[in-house]
Amino acid sequence: MSVPALDASTVIEPIRQLAEAGGAGVLCVISGVDGPSYRPLGAMMAVLETGARVGTLSSGCVEADIALHAAEALATGHPKTLRYGAGSPFGDIVLPCGGGLDILLLPRPDVAALEALLAQHSARQPACLEVHRHTGALQVKATGTTGWTGDIFSIAIEPEIQFFIFGKGPETATFAGLVQAAGYPNLVLSPDAETLASVSAAGCATEQLTHAHIPEGLKADSRSAVVLFFHDHDWEPPILASALESDAFYIGAQGSLRAAALRRAELVHMGVDAALLSKLRGPIGLVPSARDARKLAVSVLAEVLSDS
Repeated sequence: MSVPALDASTVIEPIRQLAEAGGAGVLCVISGVDGPSYRPLGAMMAVLETGARVGTLSSGCVEADIALHAAEALATGHPKTLRYGAGSPFGDIVLPCGGGLDILLLPRPDVAALEALLAQHSARQPACLEVHRHTGALQVKATGTTGWTGDIFSIAIEPEIQFFIFGKGPETATFAGLVQAAGYPNLVLSPDAETLASVSAAGCATEQLTHAHIPEGLKADSRSAVVLFFHDHDWEPPILASALESDAFYIGAQGSLRAAALRRAELVHMGVDAALLSKLRGPIGLVPSARDARKLAVSVLAEVLSDS
């Protein structure tokens, strides 16, 4: 069975904090899953030498015990594998989901490998971390598939989803605030100073638009979503025409069925290829005819994530 690559958000913070600590800690990786599991195969947690824990591998039922075993692995310097749930020697630790979980503990992981992975993350490039079961040796490759090959466990990691949010008004601000609160990288582009001030206060990155365009240098890759929230639909066609030429996996614009039809007609008039036009979403969101800014924001975010 094919295992999807992990979103970098599942692993990057444990790796970052271990690298910053000079490798002084234990990288804990889900290396086997039987049945249901709260976290996916390859998910990571770090237990630092200070005892601090970064990330989670369950709904909270095994983390404290993992930390105890991590301290032992740190003392011995040898990797070890723990089993929880079905087939576990730890009968007093129950997984509510009823499945089985294998956790690979890697004491003092190679900092150079961790930093190489972080560099791939910063460059928004996929990566694959290979771990040797017995030695704990790490190797970073450009591609791979999550799972075991002999004594090597591979974790394929994709860049996080990033959002380019164009528009103005409460729909833009509410959606951007939700995306920011969920921890997704984002950039809000608007001609409206009030909108930019609102989303900036929420922690979003912003850029002022002076006319309808995608600024030079803004590159939407295959893990990018471009979402438009304009009531003045004249802003949309030039932005969408450029977005449709990009690798963005999701491109959509707010509006009614009538607005969506007019938008498509204008893009055809501009010479946008029919194959590219098929990528355009609109009306957007999983909830039909959402007219409340909050409902629309949740509806659109759910649609984007369901497409990712």
